[in-house]
Amino acid sequence: MIKKSHISTAESSPVAIRTQWWFWVAWLLCVWAGDRLGGWVLQQGVAHSQFRYSRLYQGRAQADVLLLGNSRGLIFYQPEIERQSGLRSMNFSYNALSIDLGRVLVLDWLDRYGKSGELLLIDVTMCDRTNDPLVASFNTYRHWSARLDSLIRRRVPKAWWGGVLSHLFRYNSELFQRALFYLWHSDEDWLLDRIITPRMKQANEHALPYAITTQTYLMEQLATLVCEAQARGVHVRLLINPYWPPFAARITNLAEFKHQVEQATGLPVWDYSTALRGDHLFGDYQHVNKAGAARYVQLLVKDGILPSAAADK
Repeated sequence: MIKKSHISTAESSPVAIRTQWWFWVAWLLCVWAGDRLGGWVLQQGVAHSQFRYSRLYQGRAQADVLLLGNSRGLIFYQPEIERQSGLRSMNFSYNALSIDLGRVLVLDWLDRYGKSGELLLIDVTMCDRTNDPLVASFNTYRHWSARLDSLIRRRVPKAWWGGVLSHLFRYNSELFQRALFYLWHSDEDWLLDRIITPRMKQANEHALPYAITTQTYLMEQLATLVCEAQARGVHVRLLINPYWPPFAARITNLAEFKHQVEQATGLPVWDYSTALRGDHLFGDYQHVNKAGAARYVQLLVKDGILPSAAADK
């Protein structure tokens, strides 16, 4: 004989059900409040950082010359540029930064600080990729920029919605870690300080040819940025920053890529791809070290891309 199960009167009473309901409501409210409070605390750390994007959105990025690129844009070495030209600089460059992100950052700067006469230097080799994971990382700064918010929503809608639902989620990124790293010191000295290794040089001898890839979207973003900056009175210079010469010799389409950029923008491209010689000036195939950066800035001053601080005295 099977016995009937007995349900506790206390467990099934209306009072117990109401208690459970209120418990879950209270728990959800605590989670929501904790998320918002935690997001606010992390936002304060980002706001007070000396990281370039924190300074951009917190009124601490006044400059005369703007610098843009991916990791190769860090070759625009700010201490040397400011020493040799006498200009204050703002470098928007970041590892694997895409031109659509760069366009947003430059225009946000112009909205906040811009006046006619600024100089914008762009290393056009940044037009070699899109980078949606990095776009998603800019969730950290999206509440300060309608353009960033729109770009994230368009390129990575899942990340955008994640930031809407959870403010803590916005800080789950390398960019936030960078902001914390530069909380107490400047990021303007961010550049390789090593010499290319014998192993890297040997590996290049057996490496396959290299091609710079691009797409219509990236060229359109670059052309639009150039037009928008020029419309605000900014002097735009397009450059190809130096490569280690044996690596540059492996690039199969550099001339074609340069022509694409000139056709899209209507501006000449200053080609410094093989302008520096000497292994001691390079940290790897695509990046000069600090000694190379100082030499490169000298070339930019000599060619009139940058003014000379000495000439102004």
